[in-house]
Amino acid sequence: MAQHYDIIIIGTGSGNSIPGPEFDDKSIAIVEKGVFGGTCLNVGCIPTKMYVYAADIAREIGDSAKFGINSTLESVDWPSIVSRVFDRRIDPIAAGGEAYRRGPETPNIDVYAEHATFVGPRTLKVGDAEITGDSIIIATGSRPSIPPAIESSGVRFYTNEDIMRMPSLPQHMTIVGAGFIACEFAHVFSALGVKVTQLVRSERMLRGLDDDIATAFAQAAETQWEVRYNTEVMGATDGLQLELSDGSTLETDVLLVATGRTPNGDLMDLEKAGIDMDGSSIKVDEFGRTTADGVWALGDVSSPYLLKHVANAEMRAVKHNIAHPEDLQPMPHDLVPAAVFSSPQIAYVGLTEAQAREKYDVTVKIQNYSDVAYGWAMEDSGHFAKLIADKATGRLLGAHIIGPQASTLIQQLITVMAFDLDCRDVATKQYWIHPALPELIENALLGLEF
Repeated sequence: MAQHYDIIIIGTGSGNSIPGPEFDDKSIAIVEKGVFGGTCLNVGCIPTKMYVYAADIAREIGDSAKFGINSTLESVDWPSIVSRVFDRRIDPIAAGGEAYRRGPETPNIDVYAEHATFVGPRTLKVGDAEITGDSIIIATGSRPSIPPAIESSGVRFYTNEDIMRMPSLPQHMTIVGAGFIACEFAHVFSALGVKVTQLVRSERMLRGLDDDIATAFAQAAETQWEVRYNTEVMGATDGLQLELSDGSTLETDVLLVATGRTPNGDLMDLEKAGIDMDGSSIKVDEFGRTTADGVWALGDVSSPYLLKHVANAEMRAVKHNIAHPEDLQPMPHDLVPAAVFSSPQIAYVGLTEAQAREKYDVTVKIQNYSDVAYGWAMEDSGHFAKLIADKATGRLLGAHIIGPQASTLIQQLITVMAFDLDCRDVATKQYWIHPALPELIENALLGLEF
């Protein structure tokens, strides 16, 4: 006989935040075949940024001479870095999260540590068990996409899931990919003393970003590690000799593949439950409902935005919708911001200049860090904020920052857009602390011409 639950949650990333006081009277099953906490906690956002912070410090040491400080980076203790991140922080949190869900604090929750597949409507096979649920939430995330030429070669390669735990730093690392993950790891390992070669399939890194931002990033990246454009791996042999699309070969010590993500919905026999796909993602409506009654999906497995803060926001919407079916809330997909924690850092929200010009009569301002007082203190060069606004209304349409603390500076511009504030009021009707770095934003707003 199948065990029946009021709610079944598959995946313990953002899905693990669904159980709360409003569901204390519900029987809940949580299914997690891997480590509690999902990608973000264990192999994504959080540990990678801990490595990025160490890399930032390493670069600051190397750049200290311009401030009259003579310092050198003597060595990098890789095992200590790994231990700081995982032994002292990530692994205990993941273990504690699972222990909490299995413990007496949540007596209404059962945990299943096997892979889940559908065998019928709202019916799952989990290991040897069969379970059913009134409501099922699929929050199984995504996995690294591997190019066929690399996967079929049989050579050892790393992804974000294991590169941070490799036993020692190599002399030479080749990174395949040109997105967020590839560019962040290129920064991390080059800053820690590894020779990095980044292979970019097209003529551009970070496609989808504003043109000025992407160009500036490429120029900066090329001074820190080797970038090869219009280059793909066509094959690989033992000893990690890579056969490249231009006919050349490249020998490397470590191969890191960061060519995108694949949603995990295709691993669950969704068709047996009447759940449709939309391309590689689970198809959901504006409220997070799949095509099967009582089944919901959120996060990377179904979202157009593979971002943790979006998954968390979708989780809150689905949680509300299950508890309040008479008052459904749509998935919050307006004005989604993002950041790239590379060198330099990038953050953005809203439209690019090219997108904005298709719909509006725009005013654009590029404000350099070097033109504000704190930028002088930083001896900054080449970094800027770019704002795009509608001349007719004063509405901010897009904000793009490349440079130190970009992911922090962008937040006040997210607020401007989320609350539909007039740029002219934002610039003039509040104080901007002098000579703090947010003066970059103040001057950019004042520089917009209406």
